[in-house]
Amino acid sequence: IDIGLAFTLFSVASIPAAIVWGFATDHFNVRKPMIIASYLGVALLLILFFFARTTYEVTLLYIAFSFISSASVTPLNLLIMEMQQKSCWAIAFARLSMMLSMGTTLGLFLSVVWVDLFPLRFLVLPLAILTVSSAMLSSILIKEPAFLFERRMLLLHRASFHERLKALPLIFLKIPGTSDFKKAFRGIRNELTRELPLLYLSIFAFYISGGIFNTSLAPALYVSNFPESQVFLVILMGMVVQSISFVFSGKYVEKRSLIGASLVGLVLRSICYAIIGISVLLLAGAWLLLSTLIFYPMAAGIAYAMYYTASNTMVFNTIGEKSHGSSLGVYSAIVGIASALGSFISGFVSFYLGYHITFILAALLLAFSAFLTSMLKVSATTDRRLQGYHGCQR
Repeated sequence: IDIGLAFTLFSVASIPAAIVWGFATDHFNVRKPMIIASYLGVALLLILFFFARTTYEVTLLYIAFSFISSASVTPLNLLIMEMQQKSCWAIAFARLSMMLSMGTTLGLFLSVVWVDLFPLRFLVLPLAILTVSSAMLSSILIKEPAFLFERRMLLLHRASFHERLKALPLIFLKIPGTSDFKKAFRGIRNELTRELPLLYLSIFAFYISGGIFNTSLAPALYVSNFPESQVFLVILMGMVVQSISFVFSGKYVEKRSLIGASLVGLVLRSICYAIIGISVLLLAGAWLLLSTLIFYPMAAGIAYAMYYTASNTMVFNTIGEKSHGSSLGVYSAIVGIASALGSFISGFVSFYLGYHITFILAALLLAFSAFLTSMLKVSATTDRRLQGYHGCQR
């Protein structure tokens, strides 16, 4: 339950963080100081984690980590657009995505090796050193661009939109009000106007499912007597497969309908979650590890990459230029609330009913998301094909 509450508060904190840092980016019109400050803040928090002794101290630091770490996301993405020609943006964002994936993968690999040699609590020390190194490199290598863009520029190009949401799936150009939610969902009863409400509801179910499953995965493995290195290994394999899957997901979705690709991702992820739930109930030891190493990377890698690419393209295609501020505000609020709600539910369900019920519940929510997605009509708005990017000379 404590872990569930920590994840819940982490997700809740990410909502005001996205609002505060987004508006700060537009107001102060600087990139380098925000990136450096975010990295130094993260390094400080990592060091403080070393001295934390209670669950409450760790939770408070986790909340602060959620808030501080998100400060660098938007400035980094804007720098790509401000320092590259428009024809090169897609390739530049692909490189940024590759570097982020490589960094995360190497960090998880370090974790796998480290916890076999040293206590887990010491892991934050090399991570803090690496983060300070990032701040130092940023101070040396980053230069403020001659021309600055507003955040809304991230919404006008698919590659920038995808990369920004991948790093932090919350974008608030304005704080959504009650009227914005009513506007987004008022057409749900009409077959001709229910496309956007159904899309948002399916995404809501998806992120609740993710919050439920991801919150309880590591505790479930730990309670099943997996050593810490094997817990990190499972997460590492998921990240490796996800990174590879994102390389090919665009081409896969390009050849299929967006709705069809979304359904494939949702169904595959639901099946994997259910199998992991059954495995936690029936298997133990090496067999449980093998099952998790097979089906978790499929869910977190292949299935997630397909659904993410297709669903976010549908969101991109349905946001109009005149209303993208309110539409994205509603979308971001839905994602943030769903993630927090999923984590909150996860802790209590795991404690009172067991981890296998938690994972099967997550699978059922994905099946419900797939059902809502199947109700979407294949239209020029929601099912526009992905377009290729051309014109950038290496």
